[in-house]
Parts: sequence; C-alpha cells; structure tokens
Amino acid sequence: MSTHTLKDPSLLDRIFATTNKLGVIVRAVVLKTYLDCVPCFFRQALYASRRATGDSVLQEDILRQVMLHVSQSDFSRPPPFTAREIYRLVGNKSGNHDSFKEIKHQSNKLVLGLYPRLRQMVEESSDPVAQATKLAIAGNIIDFGANADLDSSDIQRSIDEAMHVSLPEKVMEHFHQAISQAKDVLYIGDNAGEIVFDKLLIEKLLPQNIMYAVRGSPVINDVTLVDAEEAGLNSLVEVIDSGSDVPGIVLDQCSKAFDERYEQADLVIAKGQGNYETLNEDKKHIFFMMKVKCPVVAADVGCPVGSMVIRENQVG
Repeated sequence: MSTHTLKDPSLLDRIFATTNKLGVIVRAVVLKTYLDCVPCFFRQALYASRRATGDSVLQEDILRQVMLHVSQSDFSRPPPFTAREIYRLVGNKSGNHDSFKEIKHQSNKLVLGLYPRLRQMVEESSDPVAQATKLAIAGNIIDFGANADLDSSDIQRSIDEAMHVSLPEKVMEHFHQAISQAKDVLYIGDNAGEIVFDKLLIEKLLPQNIMYAVRGSPVINDVTLVDAEEAGLNSLVEVIDSGSDVPGIVLDQCSKAFDERYEQADLVIAKGQGNYETLNEDKKHIFFMMKVKCPVVAADVGCPVGSMVIRENQVG
C-alpha cells in the first residue's frame, strides 16, 4: 500500500494501529477526522462561499468563521459531521442555503441525456447487474465537494474506465446472493446526477423491495427529494429522506422515521465516501460503493485514490 500521498505521517499509525508477525496490517480504530481533512474543509468552504455570494468581504468573514469553527471541532467524529456545520455556516451567513442548486439540476440533466446509452450498455452486457454496479460506482465521480472543477469529460472518463474494471468476483457473488435473500433493501444515495446511475442498478435489482434514501435538506450537491423526482426515481421505488443535512449518515442526527427504516432493512447499499465515512463501522450488512477521492479514505480501504470500490461490511 502506498502512503506517500499522506501529509500527516501519523495517519497510518492511527488507522492501522498494529501489525502482526506476518507483516499483515490489522485495522484497529474507526475512520474519524484526520489532519489531512482540515485543508479539505477550508477548500470546500472557500468554493461554497464563492458560490453562495459575490461579496468578497462576506466571503472573508465566512472563511474566518469556518477557521474558528474547525479549530474547535470534535475530531473524533467523521468528516461529514464537520462538513455539515461548515455548509450550514456558509448558508446562514450568506442567506443562500442551496448554492449548488443549479449544479445539481445540470448534473441530472446531463446524465439523463446519457441514460438511454447507459441503459443499452447494461442490457447488452453478459452480466447486467455487474455492469450496472460498475456504472453506479462510476457515477460517484459527480462530487463537487471533492472536485470543484468537475466537468462532463470527467464523467465520460469515469464511465470509460469503469468498462475496463473487473469488480472482485467473490464480493459480487455475495452481492447477488444478498440481494436475492433480502426482504428489505435500503439504498442510500449520494449526489445529484449520480442518482441517474443509481437508477440503472435499481432497475436491475427489482422486483426486490428497495427504498432509496436522500439527504433531508440541501448540502453540497448531495441528492435530495427534488433531485430524486427530477431523475424519475419516484416512479420506481419509494424515496425517503434522512431528516438530516449531514453529507453522510450520522444516525444520531437522522430523523426517527429514517432510523426506523434503517433498522428495518436487512441489507443496505451505501454510495459514496460520505456514507462510507459515517457507516463503515456500523453493525449492519452493508455494501459500500464509491470512487476513492482522498488519501484518508484510500488508506482506510487500501486502494489508490481514483479506485472504484465495492466493499462488503459484515460487522454484525
């Protein structure tokens, strides 16, 4: 495993606390907030403040408030928890609580335009579920928190790369089996635009009882009820929201209604880094699907930045 991209030399010591006699790294602690996350918070705050307001004086005030807030943050909590507080601060100070609204609409429109061709790629595949899974993971590239410069060429590149990737055979066998046996599947989405890629996979998993979860209110370009309706997902499955504006699933921040549906589900599909960072140690049968976008998560999953990952969690 390469660690040269990590700026904090203590990071691996904190993630991988012990090494056995055979030299195999044993993970000992849950993924939390690390020093490498701090500059990412500031980068996101700067981009969000510039989207929210053209007033440079207000932008400076927002950044100063963000620096103060981050300095007092609880680093024992996962990064999306602090990110939620930063985006709330940007919204409250600027008065613009959905500064990514137009980006989300454009993302949905772009991928809906690609949808007929993507669906044809799935239908013509020898393993439609695996093909749809790869495309669903490829769609996780649409993350303006991780990459503010993302454009349509990046999305096309992610699709092209996915077609040349083989997902782990054993994990996919487990995935097929888990889907066939599950009575209630909760599919937790991540970003607008990406939701159309999710739609491809959900279509191949039906007629299983699937519920799709979105964020409770706008945060970054994360998917909301409005985006789900725009993508046409409501016509396929029931869509619920988490009751929270955390860009992930922090269960003690979600609504009681969501918590009940989460507990009821016997299988969870969780898209993206934010959902991974907040649920990776939960005692639930979860399949995480994501593009690895930062060195902290890369170290935790043992894959280079840019990798496509499907990972089964069977802590329970």
